[in-house]
Amino acid sequence: MSGMKTHKDLDVWNKAMDLAKGVYSLTAEFPKEEIYGLVSQMRRAAVSIPSNIAEGSARNSRKEFIRFLYTALGSLAELETQVLLSRGLGFVQSSEVDEDIERIRKMLFGLIRHLRKRNG
Repeated sequence: MSGMKTHKDLDVWNKAMDLAKGVYSLTAEFPKEEIYGLVSQMRRAAVSIPSNIAEGSARNSRKEFIRFLYTALGSLAELETQVLLSRGLGFVQSSEVDEDIERIRKMLFGLIRHLRKRNG
């Protein structure tokens, strides 16, 4: 049983968890009037990334896992858009999460490629 792999063993899940924590830190400095606006949206999108990776990895098929990985990519794109908007509004000077977003995007595409290759 101890040899079984879970989502917690995936590098991309761990990086996505770090990104979510970073987004919480980043948005803690936003204006209070944004708590139900951008702060809420960004945090929700950030949490969605590792959550979808975890849910997909627990599914019975590679096809379903891949579908959840694409959902995680969608949340990542949503978060990236919100970070860019936050920068445009002056809430973020230079975002510490930009490199993490790009790294996770590449990791997700790599995992999708790997799963497709194994699927035939």
